[in-house]
Amino acid sequence: MMNSALAWDNATLTQIDKADDLKIAPERANGKTGTPTWIWEVVVDNRLFVRPYNGKNSSWYKSAMAYKKGIIVAAGKTYQVSYRKIDDPALIKKVSDAYRKKYASSPYMSHMVQDRIAAQTVEVIDKQ
Repeated sequence: MMNSALAWDNATLTQIDKADDLKIAPERANGKTGTPTWIWEVVVDNRLFVRPYNGKNSSWYKSAMAYKKGIIVAAGKTYQVSYRKIDDPALIKKVSDAYRKKYASSPYMSHMVQDRIAAQTVEVIDKQ
């Protein structure tokens, strides 16, 4: 499923990761994107990942999994993206480790690495 032509370039990933201001807006049933929602992101193996704080009940997550496309707004730019749920346990663990490192000082970090949240890990893939 991963096409190297759709991979993020390193400079863009670095900008997104440093800005730490990612807002996600998946497409909805009406074909329009929803209101951008601020979420945490991490970069692992030159790939961009997010997780829903409320797990499967997060509205953005439901739309992302249903329609598989939308936008993100990060580092002052808007990107057309697609979304893919990650099921690889080794990759999910690496993403959890990245959350632990990046957000170590936050009281919310432990929530984001709980099994029920980690199981909803989503890769954000650049479509441009």
